[in-house]
Amino acid sequence: MVWQTIKRWYHMLGSPRYFYTFSSSVLPWLTPIALVTLLTGLVWGLGFAPSDYQQGNSYRIIFIHVPASSGALMGYMALGVAGLVAVVWRMKMAEVMLKAIAPFGAALAAISLVTGALWGKPTWGTYWQWDARMTSMLILLFMYVGVIALQNVIRDPRQAARAAGLLAMVGVINVIIVKYSVEWVQTLHQGSTLKLFGESTINPAMKYPLLISMLGLWLLYAVNVLMRARTEVMWRERRSKWVAKLVTRPEKGEQ
Repeated sequence: MVWQTIKRWYHMLGSPRYFYTFSSSVLPWLTPIALVTLLTGLVWGLGFAPSDYQQGNSYRIIFIHVPASSGALMGYMALGVAGLVAVVWRMKMAEVMLKAIAPFGAALAAISLVTGALWGKPTWGTYWQWDARMTSMLILLFMYVGVIALQNVIRDPRQAARAAGLLAMVGVINVIIVKYSVEWVQTLHQGSTLKLFGESTINPAMKYPLLISMLGLWLLYAVNVLMRARTEVMWRERRSKWVAKLVTRPEKGEQ
């Protein structure tokens, strides 16, 4: 039953027209929820969470750094799945998602690197160290940029999607390295103190605003992907009858 439901949604969302209609109904409520959730977490963490007994207030950058890092990792995993579907099954919406996911993920990877450097200076005494976590996160940014570059350099959208999809799939290996690098190799980074499942070592007064900030950023990522995908769908399907009808009578096409 569950598998049949997933399969049905898979085929339904694989239709550009259905996706456009579905996203039209989702975005009006998803956007404010994402913004309110993210702002709640940031205000709570930056303004009201207690100071760290070792790092003082400098630790508060985690309310930006950790959500950005987790979003960049999750985004690339989604990119890898979209790449697999685009290469193996050549689904149009997977190709669209490849183009929609990458830009925001690249921005989050860059934010993660910048905030990590700013946090590292007062904590470790240096902005940058070529340790496993920092280096692998930098590589992740390069992988994002590579996916974006392939999509813009190759003129044929289908060929561009397959090339970008292959790179996205290969890059998933690096996501695993980023995630577990602090456990496999001794680095400046401390081990994970925040766990979604199991016992976390972080103070609950810091944990909950951090989790809310992460959720808010993930939702904002989803909003960005849906908006970018809608634009890409409209461009790719611009010669289809349903898009022509939508453009001439938008008030009816959105229904």
